[in-house]
Amino acid sequence: MELKRVVVTGIGALTPIGNNVKEFREALFNGVSGAAAITRFDASRHKTQFACELKNYDPLDYFDRKEVRKLDPYAQYGIISSDEALHDAGMDTEQPDGNRIGVIMSSGIGGIKTMEDEVSHFVEGDGTPRFNPFFVPKMISDIASGHISMKYGFRGPNYGVVAACATSTVALINSFDHIRLGRADVMVAGGSEASLTPSGVGGFNAMHAISVRNDDPATASRPFDLDRDGFVMAEGAGTLILESYDHAVKRGARIYCEIVGAGLTADAYHLTAPHPEGLGAANVMQFALRESGLQPEDIDYINVHGTSTPLGDIAEPLAIKTVFGDHAYKLSISSSKSMHGHLLGAAGAVESIVSILAILENRIPPTINHFTDDPRIDNKLDFTFNKAKDRMVNTALNNTFGFGGHNGSILFKKFNS
Repeated sequence: MELKRVVVTGIGALTPIGNNVKEFREALFNGVSGAAAITRFDASRHKTQFACELKNYDPLDYFDRKEVRKLDPYAQYGIISSDEALHDAGMDTEQPDGNRIGVIMSSGIGGIKTMEDEVSHFVEGDGTPRFNPFFVPKMISDIASGHISMKYGFRGPNYGVVAACATSTVALINSFDHIRLGRADVMVAGGSEASLTPSGVGGFNAMHAISVRNDDPATASRPFDLDRDGFVMAEGAGTLILESYDHAVKRGARIYCEIVGAGLTADAYHLTAPHPEGLGAANVMQFALRESGLQPEDIDYINVHGTSTPLGDIAEPLAIKTVFGDHAYKLSISSSKSMHGHLLGAAGAVESIVSILAILENRIPPTINHFTDDPRIDNKLDFTFNKAKDRMVNTALNNTFGFGGHNGSILFKKFNS
């Protein structure tokens, strides 16, 4: 069986540094930080009192009041980014065969705000188990996919996946597989997260996973810096429209790039810590390379997982050196999480958009907030610290790794018909 070529024809983003792709792109290459004091709730009792929230977001700008009551914020974000991506791909005005279009809009955590609100109302009430009939369909982490499919009449593969912070990368890879195996012509794929809630922030605080740099939120996300103290939580969504090359050409679609390889592995090491030598990370990059048919020296840019955690930021550069050898020093590397924060289950989709923008612009976004080299990290590697730089980018690899040892890598290539 001959595998079909898969291309990207649309992108949509709702992020802490831009409520659409145009705004996101401008902030990304200008090194803008999205971190600030939490406004979603009173965080004064939390160890961490800041995050990367969406700015100037009002659901009523996108939905009517009746719809808002039925949608958890995570679902709102996923629908909004998908609407932008479908419009960008020119598919919102077309009448394609809905039987051949699928949706995998995933979330690592799902409707945590809905869960909190419903349980709180019950506990604080008179004890009678009165729950909103929309409680379950608002909360479950596959429901964003359901809403998108119903809105547009897409009847192809439709579900959500969960792989912690690798969630939306798995969604993209599964969508890539559905198309190249001929199960669908088009897939709406991505991730959404809205976990900036009291229990979300409190839970990650209890794990000592997130930064507590309350005195300077804007510089708190410091990938690869000696003084990093954890990641900065973020919210938002990213969506890519994946399409078979033949289908895209037939409808005259603009093609951004091609997906040429992907990998999924497990560390099989620890519940939350990465393998200290980056074994699973090395394996997943090697799988993506092998599947693409490219050589290590063919890769120009890696958007790394780069969360600003003490252990992860040591393991990933080791994995890169294992896979790329001497070429590791010729690669451009950056962590866009330094700007938009860690979008958890949505990270892979948003950072895939970063990788695609690097290819389109021939420009590397920076890793901001670098002040002091960590002697445990090989700083001869080009981490693109603090300022974007121009270079030819024909290929870009995006890495995402999640709690549970879940690893995903997806490889994008400049389109050539």
